[in-house]
Amino acid sequence: MTLQGKIALVTGAGRGIGRAIAIKLANDGALVAVNSYSAKNADEVTSQICATGGQAMSFPADVASSESVKQLFDILLSQHERIDILVNNAGILRDQLLLRVSDEDWDTVLDTNLKSVFLCTRAALKTMIHQHWGRVINVSSVAAFAGNPGQASYAAAKAGIIGFTSTASREVAKYGITINAIAPGLIETDMTASIPSKQKAELIARIPAGFPGTVQDIAEVAAFLASDAARYITGQVITVDGGLTT
Repeated sequence: MTLQGKIALVTGAGRGIGRAIAIKLANDGALVAVNSYSAKNADEVTSQICATGGQAMSFPADVASSESVKQLFDILLSQHERIDILVNNAGILRDQLLLRVSDEDWDTVLDTNLKSVFLCTRAALKTMIHQHWGRVINVSSVAAFAGNPGQASYAAAKAGIIGFTSTASREVAKYGITINAIAPGLIETDMTASIPSKQKAELIARIPAGFPGTVQDIAEVAAFLASDAARYITGQVITVDGGLTT
């Protein structure tokens, strides 16, 4: 599968799953706009892609902010005039038992994990509709199906992404645009590295495959959904969890 000549934007690409997706899309030929809240992380991933012969640009921005998203797309479109692939991956955790969740933490998680998907998708679709081609890939989570104690805000946001994906895909399918979601299970990332070893072992014991996934597992699925090979797949949630939610 080739993405040669495509322009892709990956949010939350400074580390973890987003970083792996950005690198994979670049390896497959896309020019990748690397977004991260951290300018340092965005620059590092951009440099890594370019050092291996890929094409990338650094776009540090807060994608939970309407104004920041507008500025990001204004710059991207002024330079390249199109956006072919959008990967909405930006996300954070503010784990806390429900009765202890603050208004601020709730809003921060919902804004970063869900509102950003709305803001970036709305901005991208304006151009994709004119192009009559586009791919939007939203990173959800298996937490959307079976929440974990302490993750009410995270699970709510990730479940919201699934509802958003289903609805938005129906609105734009006639324009040659597909919108799908990926729901990762236990994936080895910086986020999951902080899980206590006993709890992690209990989680792994529940996975039929017997081991956690890697960021590359998610990146491969994202690259497929971004390609022409997935042209007839839209409104779907692809679960990548080793059978955890089977």
